Amino acid sequence: MGILDQWDPELAAIVHREEDRHRLGLELIASENYASAGVLAALSTVLSTKYAEGYPHKRYYGGCQYVDEVEELAISRATRLFGADHVNVQPHSGAEANRAVYAGLMNVGDVAMGMDLSQGGHLTHGLSVNFSGKMYHFVHYGVDRETELLDYDQMARLAREHRPKVIVVGATAYPRIIDFARCREIADEVGAYLMADIAHIAGLVAAGVHPSPVGKAHVITTTTHKTLRGPRGAIVMCQADLAQTIDRSIFPGTQGGPHMHSIAAKAACFGEALKPEFAEYQRCIVENARTLAEELQRQGLRIVSGGTDNHLMLVDVGMRGVTGRDAQTALDAAGITVNKNTIPYDQRPPAVTSGLRIGTPAVTSRGMGPAEMRQIGGFICRVLDNLGDEGVTAAVREEVRELAGRFPVPGVTS
Repeated sequence: MGILDQWDPELAAIVHREEDRHRLGLELIASENYASAGVLAALSTVLSTKYAEGYPHKRYYGGCQYVDEVEELAISRATRLFGADHVNVQPHSGAEANRAVYAGLMNVGDVAMGMDLSQGGHLTHGLSVNFSGKMYHFVHYGVDRETELLDYDQMARLAREHRPKVIVVGATAYPRIIDFARCREIADEVGAYLMADIAHIAGLVAAGVHPSPVGKAHVITTTTHKTLRGPRGAIVMCQADLAQTIDRSIFPGTQGGPHMHSIAAKAACFGEALKPEFAEYQRCIVENARTLAEELQRQGLRIVSGGTDNHLMLVDVGMRGVTGRDAQTALDAAGITVNKNTIPYDQRPPAVTSGLRIGTPAVTSRGMGPAEMRQIGGFICRVLDNLGDEGVTAAVREEVRELAGRFPVPGVTS
């Protein structure tokens, strides 16, 4: 029995049910992963009590000598990991990191460019109902209708036409390599800042499995809890000449006191990512994604763009006459967690969709490999081919439990 069980049994019971959901199921949401026991331990420390507004050795509170050391450790490790000139480890989330960069590089009403959300972008890349779309005038680029690959020619045309102050590259549902060098050429041609949001692929970038935007993008943002396997949070990296601008935009510009326990967990995460085995883990993520995509294709499902180069794939279930929403619900009942997602040029609304986004970071963290990916592909297709058949759903759920039971969940006690 743990401390929470004794302190608050009602809350503990809910947490244990969530632990069981992970232990007995398969987490295939591309943006989710399992932090190590070390990262989780760093989150649950006395550091959570400390206010530390400001930056190391320039705080507005006393008693910060040790949290200064923690933040400096996180910065030094992140700098080594990515090779960036400057790193700010204080952002509470990816959205806050993006907000701070926009505030530092643009004035309200300035023109910016980002990837269309419906084709793989992110809501903070200019969605009209998000702060980014309300405060700045975003123009959106997308993917080619035939190849479903990023349309760099369209990006260049739009940049020449609209002369944006900032061009944002990066995605939440794009399965291919992003050509950061090409994007920098486009930005330079129109005098724009290039901002790379690598929240999804940061672990791949750190391991050299995906090309790095460092040295190409003026500013880089990333969350720390996806392929990086850290705590929920974010960092901002930038060129040396923008360091003061970015730091001031984060504090006091858009945030108050940093979450020092989260920064400690980020330091732990970066320390793990600097180890050789982390690179092998990232290579396994990509191998698993490719294997799973190939198995789904073999069983008749269409994969957007024909495959994947990274940790995720977009599956077109609409071609089977199934909506993404119904597919997500059916798979959830079988113990397989995915999320509905629009596919490029989707004719269904975002609440319904024609696609599923599927990723392999979490199952790879549990130690699963290509053999398990082929098995999981079979589970998915059996459920989708027999939508509404409770007998099939129950049978698959039992097989999922058997498979999941062989692979412990990192950071979750048995």
